[in-house]
Amino acid sequence: MPIIPDQPSELILTESRTMRAQTIERTDVLDKVKALALLPDGTHATTEIVAGYYEVDAEVIKKTVQRHREELTENGLRVLRGEELNAFVGDNLSLSPNARKIRNLSLFSRRAILNVGQLLTESDIARQVRTYLLEVEEQAAPEVRSEAADLVALAESRMRVLKAAAGIVDAAWLETKARLVAARALGEEPEVDPLDAPLYVPDFLRGKGLNRRDIESVQSWFGRRAASLYEAEHGEKPGKRQSDLPNGSVRETYAWTQRHKPFFEETWDRYYAAQFPTQLDLGGAA
Repeated sequence: MPIIPDQPSELILTESRTMRAQTIERTDVLDKVKALALLPDGTHATTEIVAGYYEVDAEVIKKTVQRHREELTENGLRVLRGEELNAFVGDNLSLSPNARKIRNLSLFSRRAILNVGQLLTESDIARQVRTYLLEVEEQAAPEVRSEAADLVALAESRMRVLKAAAGIVDAAWLETKARLVAARALGEEPEVDPLDAPLYVPDFLRGKGLNRRDIESVQSWFGRRAASLYEAEHGEKPGKRQSDLPNGSVRETYAWTQRHKPFFEETWDRYYAAQFPTQLDLGGAA
């Protein structure tokens, strides 16, 4: 089951690139939380130093870099190779016993180190860094505080609804929905795997060229047939979610995501392609 934090504001900071950019200059927070050691140049840290600061394994830092390399690079992450590497090692790591074995070296600026703390969820030190950053936001100009408060309040209300649904609806869908709410509340594109994005039967049928009347006629049985195909392969039906209907009522439906699209395509080919043979052609002609 996904963990939906009691404090959505921290989720907003870890999930929102806009919020991270808004506080990225406050590198002084790092020293307020814990003494930060740097290389002899007084400017950079290695992966191992960053891992030591956040009290996590170096592999955790490497995975964070893999997931957010573009953002971290914008904030000062560099990878040295060749002559540039040799010169830097000579000036800063010449006493290291493994200096001659280094083939490439990731260097984190103070901004990049802070950026890691904004993203890292496995570290108590990173959580403290984010707490300080949120306190900095509280001390911002009144108009900025007001806007940020509105965003947080909106996210909090939606997160409370999602938290109440834990154990009732599909766990994977619920976690993805929480990420979507956090990001879209800030006007951003959500940072989720495209395959985890929700997939809706009406949207799929619309993509096949069906009109509104045909969609309303087909969608219920389409979902049941797709679920039967899924059950035949996995031994169980897909998870459920709550869906709002056009008439204002709420109905429990299957929690389909883009990962399930092959089952939709198979359902379409088996049961509906022959029934609506001209839909796509007509759509293309239009």
